[in-house]
Amino acid sequence: MELIESRTAFLFPGQGSQKIGMGSDLASAFPIAKKVFDQADSLLGFSLSNIAWNGPVEVLNDTINTQPALLVHSIAALQVFKDKLSGFRPRMVAGHSMGELSAIVASDSIPYNDALNLVRKRGTFMKQAGEQNPGGMAAILGLDLLTVEDICTEASNDNDMVQVANDNCPGQVVISGARRALEKSLQLADKAGAKKIIKLAVSIAAHSPLMANAQSDFNEAVDEAPISDPKVSIIGNVCAVPLTTGFDIITDLKSQLNSRVRWNESINYMVSQGIDTFVEIGSGSVLTGLLKRINRKVTGISIGSPEDFERIK
Repeated sequence: MELIESRTAFLFPGQGSQKIGMGSDLASAFPIAKKVFDQADSLLGFSLSNIAWNGPVEVLNDTINTQPALLVHSIAALQVFKDKLSGFRPRMVAGHSMGELSAIVASDSIPYNDALNLVRKRGTFMKQAGEQNPGGMAAILGLDLLTVEDICTEASNDNDMVQVANDNCPGQVVISGARRALEKSLQLADKAGAKKIIKLAVSIAAHSPLMANAQSDFNEAVDEAPISDPKVSIIGNVCAVPLTTGFDIITDLKSQLNSRVRWNESINYMVSQGIDTFVEIGSGSVLTGLLKRINRKVTGISIGSPEDFERIK
């Protein structure tokens, strides 16, 4: 596959894309990728690479490890890409939820080490918020966004709220919030004709009001981070439009944890601007799969292992 800068966007995955072994073959094949993992181990003071490559799965799935592991794998793959296609610069970048931090690194808005420190704090704050205010999340398949929004409104009250967390693609919406409101939403979704309802195996209600404490703590960390104007346009999760200055990026991050991820809108915006090729960089191919449900006319390719690089030029 030949990539054209003006028509290409990079995508970076978030939680749900992690798996045992992620990045291991990449680090074995490319010293530049191993260096990224080694830097992470040194900065964090423990072997994140061992957790990512060998588990156990429950340790990798702990959000304080999942989030940095995903960023490290994405940046390792990005470094290999840069080495093989020297000088290539995509027109746009975007990341799904935590993946937005990887996208910010890719845009040269924040150094890798600082982003790793920030994402580790993000995971820590989210875990703490989940312990203080337990909630839940669920994916609803087969209902349109407006219907799910109405269901969340009906199921919520002043004490228990549930809202859309991820607008992933047509027919796939994730909701998040307090457990009672969530359960009521799922009952209403079933009555409304949802094709499938999947409760996610999490106790953290990401992208909901239950993340208020995490968002507040994260905001302080964002203020301390050296975030500058991007060299590549970033499509923000909160607004689904380009973040063209450091201030824009900071503003988006300061609302991200309790706002929905507007992924469907983000992809459609990029397509409207002439992007027809999306390269998912990091672990798995979740975003490439969503892409097929958003717009079948565009091309998606996932890059996270050595053999993946043989398909591009």
